[in-house]
Amino acid sequence: MNSIDFTPLYRSTIGFDRLPSLLDKALRTEATTSNYPPYDIEMVSENKYAISLAVAGFNREELDIQVEKGVLTVRGNKAEEKDSNKEYLYQGIATRSFERKFNLADHVEVTGADLNNGLLTIQLVKELPEEMKPRTIAINADNSQQLEHKKGDNQKAA
Repeated sequence: MNSIDFTPLYRSTIGFDRLPSLLDKALRTEATTSNYPPYDIEMVSENKYAISLAVAGFNREELDIQVEKGVLTVRGNKAEEKDSNKEYLYQGIATRSFERKFNLADHVEVTGADLNNGLLTIQLVKELPEEMKPRTIAINADNSQQLEHKKGDNQKAA
């Protein structure tokens, strides 16, 4: 496994303190985690996103979606069929249990989820608080609001 030194990034990323550790963690865990189930992340509009997971063979009762401390966790618990008399010549459809985690960015909330045709689609929205939204400050052009210095104020201060 390749090891990447992110030390130079720490010096020049003021306010992005978590970025190198998140990248390092992603590189380390990506190699060890399973690619099941496959998923897509889609940008629906400027502040709306969707995560689609291919969960063919799972019904609503076997799926669990939770958000805790900025981490979205999707679990699928498939009960094994014990009294099945099926004899497979080849079994290529994966119906094993899984757990997939997604780190959510700040101010991203889960708004809903749908299961349709074997695809679990989770809707996300990014809502910035009013104090964090950019504001336009008007620039006054007339000189009527200039500060004036009175002669008596200077003598009182001394």
